[in-house]
Amino acid sequence: MSSKIRRSMPLFPISTVMKLTDLSARQIRYYEEHQLIHPERTAGNRRLFSLYDIDRLLEIKDLLDEGINMAGVKKILVREDESVHNQLKADLQKEKKVSSDEEVRKLLRKEFINAGRFYRNDLPPGDRFRYFH
Repeated sequence: MSSKIRRSMPLFPISTVMKLTDLSARQIRYYEEHQLIHPERTAGNRRLFSLYDIDRLLEIKDLLDEGINMAGVKKILVREDESVHNQLKADLQKEKKVSSDEEVRKLLRKEFINAGRFYRNDLPPGDRFRYFH
């Protein structure tokens, strides 16, 4: 599992986030109301925070400690989000490559050949269908 996926998994309840960030529950909910963080919700409507959310809360706290007001914090974070979004978009466009028909045929041929490797004919006839009902 990649680190990006692990860091974006919602795992932490608000009580743990309060201890990690030294923020009150009211402050955390306030930042969510202003759409600075986006915690996931469980079926019971409880907030679960990812490591990215915790990083964002710490960043908000640092900006506020520097004397920047909420409007300034929002502008800074929106600009950061836009730059990250633009960078991801540029990376995706670089990765995109137009495949010719011949390249697609070669890839399909390779997939069909590799798919055949997983078929095991070395089992005794009675055991071949033993696990399939």
